[in-house]
Amino acid sequence: MATKANSVAHPTLVQVDPFIPADQQKGLHNRWHPDIPPYATVKPGEVFNIECVDWTGAQIGNNDTSDDIKNVDLTKIHNLSGPIAVEGAEPGDCLVVDILDVRPFDKMPWGYTGIFELTNGGGLFAREFNSKAAKAIWDFEGVYATSRHIPGVRFAGVSHPGLIGTAPSPELLATWNAREGALIEANANAVPPVAYGPLETGAYVGQDNIPDAIRKKIAREGARTVPGREHGGNCDIKNLSRGSRCYFPVFVKGANLSVGDLHFSQGDVKLSFCGAIEMRWGTWGYIARHASRSLPEPL
Repeated sequence: MATKANSVAHPTLVQVDPFIPADQQKGLHNRWHPDIPPYATVKPGEVFNIECVDWTGAQIGNNDTSDDIKNVDLTKIHNLSGPIAVEGAEPGDCLVVDILDVRPFDKMPWGYTGIFELTNGGGLFAREFNSKAAKAIWDFEGVYATSRHIPGVRFAGVSHPGLIGTAPSPELLATWNAREGALIEANANAVPPVAYGPLETGAYVGQDNIPDAIRKKIAREGARTVPGREHGGNCDIKNLSRGSRCYFPVFVKGANLSVGDLHFSQGDVKLSFCGAIEMRWGTWGYIARHASRSLPEPL
């Protein structure tokens, strides 16, 4: 006979509501900074689940207008779940994360693709085409997606995180800000911008136990989440899906892993800035399997 005693569910460390703005929820943050404390801690090898909102934090709706894409507030992106600390992880270690599963919210079986305005986000060819906002809503039926805005198309998705990485050290954060600040200064009049520097407006850390002085420091110095960097970050790799093993450098005690920007699917590249099918995800399954100074043997 089955009993509860030997049927213990894996813990869900971050729980979110996909219908509530991200800046009203706990366990989320939208800047990279070493002073953001871990929201939860796991032991090496522990299986755990995380829930995630979409990258805009519920700014985009299931409707037939692209006004929400046109007017999206980019100071509030990306909304990441975490950080999750791993016991024993120290700077200089390698953190190995196994992605075990990807499941959407049952109550929100849809996502969206967007083309962004030249003056608000843009994309790779935004200037050449003077990009205007457009949006397609995709409905999910198991592994398949269809869209009323792109009739006659049905395909199976490869779901994955667009963004996953560890927290930077103070030294690495300073390197990022100096490097990207110089790029922004050298291209001050670029439309769309070549990069997004630290910005207090829109910065958010969904934890109550942070002193005001530290919270302001995070907002003032925190790196934006738009690019990929030495720690992982916004990598947008379509095959980083269920069954993948990821290797991340550790820069702070505990590693402080965060994840977000979930995609139902995407191509090999994203030309329109929002070229994946963006989604809120109900459950992610992970194992932070190793936190050691030598890489483990492959499976």
